Amino acid sequence: MSFAKFTQAVLLFTGLAAILAVRPAHAQTETVLHSFTYGDGSTLIAGLTSNGAGDFYGTTILGGSIGGGTIFELLPDGVGGWNETILHSFAGGTDGGGPTGPVIFDRTGNLYAATLEGGAFDKGTVFELSPAGANWTKTTLYSFTGKKDGSYPQTGLIMDAAGNLYGGTLHNVYQLSQSGGVWTSKKIYGLSAHDSISGSLTIDAAGNIFGVSLLKVFELSPNGKGGWRKTIIHKFAGSPDDGIYAMGTPSLDQAGNLYGTTTGGGLGGGTGNGTVYELSPGKKGKWTEKILYFFQGGNDGIDPYAGVVLDTAGNIYGATREGGDYNQGTIFELVAPVGAGNYQEKVLWSFNGTGGISPYGGLILDSSGNLYGTTYRGGSNEGVCGGMAGCGVAFEITP
Repeated sequence: MSFAKFTQAVLLFTGLAAILAVRPAHAQTETVLHSFTYGDGSTLIAGLTSNGAGDFYGTTILGGSIGGGTIFELLPDGVGGWNETILHSFAGGTDGGGPTGPVIFDRTGNLYAATLEGGAFDKGTVFELSPAGANWTKTTLYSFTGKKDGSYPQTGLIMDAAGNLYGGTLHNVYQLSQSGGVWTSKKIYGLSAHDSISGSLTIDAAGNIFGVSLLKVFELSPNGKGGWRKTIIHKFAGSPDDGIYAMGTPSLDQAGNLYGTTTGGGLGGGTGNGTVYELSPGKKGKWTEKILYFFQGGNDGIDPYAGVVLDTAGNIYGATREGGDYNQGTIFELVAPVGAGNYQEKVLWSFNGTGGISPYGGLILDSSGNLYGTTYRGGSNEGVCGGMAGCGVAFEITP
């Protein structure tokens, strides 16, 4: 994969030299579910997806048998460990290469995702993996042309109740619809050349789609006539009391409030260390922003790239790709206030190299409070993917 294309999908982490040290004395513990070796994948920028049965699935943007990235499965081995299986290694060319987002499943167990490059026009693809006994069959559903449909899909996919797929290219939000076994693409939202889609989309029960670009948060609502109403919910100012450069997938709570992260802004303005924000809907379609936390730029973390997840008590969990005890990134919790107080940040884990370096992807929170995710680099296979850094890990943080 070319360097130019890779940098369109992810802001490269420039401090990959691992500081190998003992684990910090946090109350939580980390378990590495799998440490990647390049042959089974490398460089994880998307989080894990659960199939609801305790199994995990994910993507690596590089590595595999040919180097074009992989789709992998992690299954419990029954004795406390995990077995990894490669479902597909991308070959580049018409097969596609560089799967960038998390995978999704339909109701019958088929898996969907996008690749940054490859396909019939080398502008990226959307594909399906279907289980066939012990194997999986890959089908390319759509190849981007680089014209009105856009190019280089950056994000994971979402699926509506009718089976339509939605995702983001560099400057467009697209809809893929199937008719007679043929998938076609429709641009439903476009950005200027000065902005770009920077996180996967979220859809609510009414079919409204929420997404983020570097500079704003937007909503796409069905207009009842086959089109979409487009609303900019918030424009980031990059001021001392606001963030800028939104990243990750926005999360909705049961009241319809939207939560997310910015990698810049906050204290220090546009060069700040990032924020966690809440957007609340009000009258006449107006949304109000509240910054829940400004990152200080030290042990509390820097650059919250992955978005957040919420538990039923209103506590918020996320990851920073830098900062922490060893400047390799953190997993954090924002503890919900009682009454009119403020959220309090608690660092649950500081990554240390062998346990992973720099989490980019979103987290999964299970009913027991365990958190699951991936790291961009790090792990036990040092030197395999360049320098001292490993190829990335899948991890569990246990309270």
